[in-house]
Amino acid sequence: MKTSAELREQKKPPASPRANGPGRLGHARGRGPDALRGGAAGPGRVSTGELRERKMAPHGPGSLTTLVRWAAALLLALGVERALALPEICTQCPGSVQNLSKVALYCKTTRELMLHARCCLNQKGTILGLDLQNCSLEDPGPNFHQAYTTVIIDLQANPLKGDLANTFHGFTQLQTLILPQDVNCPGGINAWNTITSYIDNQICQGQKNLCNNTGDPEMCPENGSCVPDGPGLLQCVCADGFHGYKCMRQGSFSLLMFFGILGSTTLSISILLWGTQRRKAKTS
Repeated sequence: MKTSAELREQKKPPASPRANGPGRLGHARGRGPDALRGGAAGPGRVSTGELRERKMAPHGPGSLTTLVRWAAALLLALGVERALALPEICTQCPGSVQNLSKVALYCKTTRELMLHARCCLNQKGTILGLDLQNCSLEDPGPNFHQAYTTVIIDLQANPLKGDLANTFHGFTQLQTLILPQDVNCPGGINAWNTITSYIDNQICQGQKNLCNNTGDPEMCPENGSCVPDGPGLLQCVCADGFHGYKCMRQGSFSLLMFFGILGSTTLSISILLWGTQRRKAKTS
């Protein structure tokens, strides 16, 4: 007969093969990380130890390539955004500034200037040079005034028509203007220091200040002053504290009074018209 201790020993379940079987975690601990990859995890699975090992592993060449791609995409996006932000006059004509043009020479020899499309810009995006030569333009176009800050403009090799005298309103910084040979410099000889004619173009150089050259001291009213407004152009500006016709009104312009009078007049006319329409409706 078997004793109680022997019966209990006989009823005990056999030891689980997981603890000591080959390829299991017990043996893997003694065999290093290779056992984790080739044991119970199987070829198609990833064990916890391998995941932890992968997380701690340093980034390889693949990660560096990804970073380079992200940086290139970012630079491309910034470049596209800058291109989209260019003034319309810079992209009015296809192509870019020619390397041998006077605009390109000016831009390359002046610090902190850069060429974009047909414009030479400073770091703030202000247009200092404009090259629209050979663009088949009959007139500079509605966006031309965007370049009022330019120092040099090239319009040669264009079939320009009409008088350009009023085209350059506000171009007070313009010092060099290159035109087709058959187009006169705006303002004529009185507006420029030198005008040089060549076979294929005409160069207007050095804009004059007509306010200094005029011989009529009474051209502007007593309370006004002469201000240049482009080649061959000037304007009279009222002094501080004066406004109105010939700068004869003193004091600031009262917007409250102006809109008050305008509003009351409009209201009175509206009431009068409404009453007239009501009377016609009753009689009919």
